[in-house]
Amino acid sequence: MSHLLFTLLSLFSFAALLEAQWKLRENVYVIESEWNDETPAKRVELTCNTPDDALPVYWKKGTELKGTGKTLIAEVKEFPDAGNYTCLTANTHEIVSYDFFLITKIDSNGQMIRSILKSFKEPNRTFLKCEAKNYSGIFMCSWMTENESPNVKFTIRSLEGSQGDVTCSSPVAHTDKSVTEYTVQCQKENYCPFAEEHRPIEMFLEVIDEVEYENYTSSFFIRDIIKPDPPQCQHVATNGTVTWTYPRTWSTPKSYFPLTFRVKVESTKKRKIQVYDAEEQSIQIPMTGPKDKISVRARDRYYNSSWSEWSSHCR
Repeated sequence: MSHLLFTLLSLFSFAALLEAQWKLRENVYVIESEWNDETPAKRVELTCNTPDDALPVYWKKGTELKGTGKTLIAEVKEFPDAGNYTCLTANTHEIVSYDFFLITKIDSNGQMIRSILKSFKEPNRTFLKCEAKNYSGIFMCSWMTENESPNVKFTIRSLEGSQGDVTCSSPVAHTDKSVTEYTVQCQKENYCPFAEEHRPIEMFLEVIDEVEYENYTSSFFIRDIIKPDPPQCQHVATNGTVTWTYPRTWSTPKSYFPLTFRVKVESTKKRKIQVYDAEEQSIQIPMTGPKDKISVRARDRYYNSSWSEWSSHCR
């Protein structure tokens, strides 16, 4: 089953909304199921793709016999109802055609209920987070799941379509305790860092967990997802002067892409934290003790980007 899902997922095209069915590709559908006890199952008519109407055929789902004849009415509501419905010849038991059904849960307002992914706290409890270290047109997108579904599959692409101008790598999993974070590196082709952005990038993520289907979107300009790497803190002089350099991954020339900085001093003796802002790559902080922890972070000076993470300590 998981091998078939992987094959189908790799061939999925854009989802087209057809009443309560989304056609992902030929013979593969997503059924919208209202997730309560009162709503009846969706009735779906399946037709065996046989050139000979007189050929005796039967339908199976897994090992279960579902019916005979060229047409089958299937009722799909719960996850056990989804999966692969196969039409076979009665005499030779050869597969003639199939219809594969996935289920997406919806509420009483017709909105998709999303539960496979775990949301990030920042920004704004989003499920699909994209960040760029610079203005090169390269960005990273990430999402998280609980470590309960080893067969979950993902497809991410730009809503420009299969011929769009954004390409992405395959997802890479990073497991930490009960959560797995997946990341992909994407690149907007022919991106010019010196030009004004007029159209946002729209990323579309499809998620399939066995027979459950969900999708997620994220729309942004590169300038809105900038998050520099931390500066490289170099030195703390005896007179309290702290110096640092731009992150190696930041865009050049620095005169066109300047950063602004924030310096944090954690006093172990006084048990307090002081923060200083700086435009240049050094600052003098009086009365710093030898055990004080000093770190620096940065963000775009002219655009309200996210702050970088704090650098390693400057000692």
